[in-house]
Amino acid sequence: MSERIIYLNGNYLAENEAKLTVFDRGLLFADAVYEGFGILDGQLVDFIYHMHRLERSLGEISIPMTFSIDEMFQALMGLIKKNKAQTGFLYLHITRGAGDRAFHYHDHYVPNIFAFTQGEKFSADDTPPAIELLTYSDLRWARRDIKSTNLLAQVMAKQAANQSGAYEALMVDANGFVTEAGSSSFFFVKDDMLYVRPVSREILHGITRQTMLRVAKERGILLVERTYSLDEVLTADEALITGSSIYVLPVGKIDGNVIGDGKAGVFTLALRKGYLAKARTEFYLPSVL
Repeated sequence: MSERIIYLNGNYLAENEAKLTVFDRGLLFADAVYEGFGILDGQLVDFIYHMHRLERSLGEISIPMTFSIDEMFQALMGLIKKNKAQTGFLYLHITRGAGDRAFHYHDHYVPNIFAFTQGEKFSADDTPPAIELLTYSDLRWARRDIKSTNLLAQVMAKQAANQSGAYEALMVDANGFVTEAGSSSFFFVKDDMLYVRPVSREILHGITRQTMLRVAKERGILLVERTYSLDEVLTADEALITGSSIYVLPVGKIDGNVIGDGKAGVFTLALRKGYLAKARTEFYLPSVL
């Protein structure tokens, strides 16, 4: 098997040759942002929406965007082709740059940009399993709308879930309200209505989430947009999570409590099918080929 190729600052390098200094601010302070893209049919899923969120995240922490959207598209597609990645996931990471350790920053840092591909977690067009969630206290910082690489709270939550045998964590705030899952957005279905938490600084504005919600609206599914408690969730008819590496995934259990019949529900499967169809019609075409 050939060695994976990494994109680093405009170059394609073998995995063991792609290196950054220990003085990079992404390592020292998590002074960095990222995006994760699904790879479907050799194409980047929801590309333009991810790039708009990336641009916003960079702006929120004053890291300059040193490339155009089309330039980054060509770079990432080149990476996909070099790794022969027809399906899977692509991670794009941008740090403020490197310099001697100091909390403050200035305008002279040069961003470090790297990307790599990974294999798929679930086959996109197969019926996915109904996974289990473990609840965990939401310990994250107050600006969850910025897709920062400061992921220690998520690491703790997802590790606890993994050790319990669950697939993912479901984060709950101090008042008993569900925020979102460890690295995915969360929803539930009750009485043929899809419950969704409103976007705010308390959750990440999920890209797969927003495309899936467009599909739900097009299909006439009634959306209830409000905060909700864990107790409400446990009485749901269906539950689901969305994310760039999993698309739309059914939830069968939460803390051992069976949701619905514990299997992938009709709403969830319809939304997954609709999402994948929508994603395939929206593959990005750069303005200059």
